Amino acid sequence: MHKLLSEQRGKKMLLLGNEAIARGAVEAGLAIGATYPGTPSSEISAAFFEISRESDLYFEYSTNEKVALEVAAAAANSGVRSMAIMKHVGLNVAADALMTLAYVGVKAGMVILTADDPFMFSSQNEQDNRYYGKLSGLPVLEPSSVEEAKEMIKHAFDLSEKLQEPVLFRTTTRINHSTGIVTLGDIAPVKTTGDFVKDPFSYVTVPAVSRNLHVKLLKHWDEAKGLSEGSSYNFTEGNGPCGIVCNGVSYNYVSDAVKDLQCEDKVKILRVGFSNPMPEAVVKSFLKGCEKVLVVEEGEPFMEEAVKAFAQEEGITIPIKGKGPGQFSRLYEFDPAMVRRVLADYLNVAYEPAGVVDVSDLPEIPQRPPNLCAGCSHRATFYIAKQAAAGMETIFPTDIGCYTLGVLPPLSTADFLICMGSSVTTSCGFSKATKKKVISFIGDSTFFHSGIPGLINAVFNNHNFTLFILDNGTTAMTGHQPNPGVEMERLGLSGYGRIAIEDVVRAVGVKEVTVIQPFKVKKSIEAVKKAFEYQGVSVVISKEMCTLYAKQLKLQRGQRYRVTDKCKNHRDCINQLGCPAFYLRDGKVQINPMQCTGCAVCAQICPENAILPIKD
Repeated sequence: MHKLLSEQRGKKMLLLGNEAIARGAVEAGLAIGATYPGTPSSEISAAFFEISRESDLYFEYSTNEKVALEVAAAAANSGVRSMAIMKHVGLNVAADALMTLAYVGVKAGMVILTADDPFMFSSQNEQDNRYYGKLSGLPVLEPSSVEEAKEMIKHAFDLSEKLQEPVLFRTTTRINHSTGIVTLGDIAPVKTTGDFVKDPFSYVTVPAVSRNLHVKLLKHWDEAKGLSEGSSYNFTEGNGPCGIVCNGVSYNYVSDAVKDLQCEDKVKILRVGFSNPMPEAVVKSFLKGCEKVLVVEEGEPFMEEAVKAFAQEEGITIPIKGKGPGQFSRLYEFDPAMVRRVLADYLNVAYEPAGVVDVSDLPEIPQRPPNLCAGCSHRATFYIAKQAAAGMETIFPTDIGCYTLGVLPPLSTADFLICMGSSVTTSCGFSKATKKKVISFIGDSTFFHSGIPGLINAVFNNHNFTLFILDNGTTAMTGHQPNPGVEMERLGLSGYGRIAIEDVVRAVGVKEVTVIQPFKVKKSIEAVKKAFEYQGVSVVISKEMCTLYAKQLKLQRGQRYRVTDKCKNHRDCINQLGCPAFYLRDGKVQINPMQCTGCAVCAQICPENAILPIKD
């Protein structure tokens, strides 16, 4: 039995934040879940996927976040509890549906988890999704710890049902990927089947209907304001003259800093967990007892703006600080030392930072930038594309996935990236605005997510570029989740359909379609050259399983390789491929047999044929 299905009430368990959230949703009686995987939220989805195989939970990996949200919305309006899980930028994809779903509302509890990523550990921006709550008029809840995340997610479902609106559950990476002790509660009975009662003039959002629905949303908003005022997740600690308003993981940093600085008598803390609508009366009452206030929040000045507005309304003229020079930045994650330093300065408290350890006598730590895995088929594909395009002036639009790492030398096959699917659509623009050869890259999962509409646009408008679709048989970067092109039988799962990428590409009208096996380098280069010569939209499908996924399925290739004495040290293998299995010993190229996967790409490009299989 999956550990998150344990019915041992009161049992204490060490869980990842994402696991705690999944457990909380199970305790809340979640019936239907949907996601498109994205770090830092991916482990929630992985847990649900496994749990669904042992319980009544229905869970799916949807083709994109908009689809996931709409699946969950329909379920919630049929009277069953549902959840849509995504990373912060995923909510951009789902925003079209989100804005109008707020008008329509829900009948059963629906939670939309949005995992923000301050410092952009695995993301292209660090947007603050609390503003989606303000934009849509939906409640936002923010936990400060792993244990609280489990309990708060249950409250989110109850709050959603009370308001008959979806609830945004906003986490950050430090909550998602921390571990903590969680006390298990009872698992609520799951209502797996509901009923949709037809009421077109409440659900079909033509303008005449939506005008009335907006009135309903504003009534729900007023009700949410009252609930925020009385929420136990908005609480005050201390009685000092200096106020601190904080949320999320920042509350922990503030609490630790106050203890470390021994300034408990100087501060009063307002922790905001129900952050949208902001608890207006609570904040105003808090301000009246303060000489000055510091707002501590990662990301944008969401609470700071509200606190200043409330102060102005009440005629309170105390200094209110948050973001600004010498205070907190809108950039990146906070950390305990940063908060302690700013707080000490703000409170005028003596503070002696910990001494810096002298490491001058230690060697510099080698840098380990992210890199494609040894044996990754994307490396071979990038090499093939560059060889086939030799002598051409090129632009390489790329996309979101492992293959984004093609930006690094020596591959250097990424010139432009905005978001999921943008490789295809920006290729359309580059092909019209420049005379250069446009060669773009997109992965299999990303192609299904948002690449298809762009390809249809390219065919319809007769653009001129070559699109590589890198089909490695899984959604690799986020942890080998399935996508519509995956052979689910390999995972021991039946009942799924499978979509062939080649069929889709031909069906939308692409005339020049080439399928290559990138580990057959010479043959692939010749095929790709032909695709490059085509005037119009050409597509190259590069098919080779992700090497880590192949290892997981016990489909490893076989012989590893070594560098023989024939090597003349040209280093084409390093300078053109950069596989992490290579290293230098005494100035000579060597291959680490523990990393080599036997893809043989390096052996095929070596000018002396000096790279051979290890016989033993």
